[in-house]
Amino acid sequence: MTKTVLSIEGMACGMCEAHVNDAIRANFSVKKVSSSHKKGQTEVISEQPLDEAKLQEVIGKTGYNLTGVSSEPYEKKHLFHF
Repeated sequence: MTKTVLSIEGMACGMCEAHVNDAIRANFSVKKVSSSHKKGQTEVISEQPLDEAKLQEVIGKTGYNLTGVSSEPYEKKHLFHF
């Protein structure tokens, strides 16, 4: 699994976050996506790394500006560790 953090300029409210989240869900196979207009970030959890060129295209079509992408391996945290 991969955690991808997108830096996005132009999000100003909850509806902006929803537009970005919906666009990502419609164009990529993701487990989870959440955006924060206050942080200017979107976090995406997916099985495979996301194509940065396609991310740029998808975010651009929403009217926002993708300014950065970082990825790291993601391991789901379990509630109980024994």
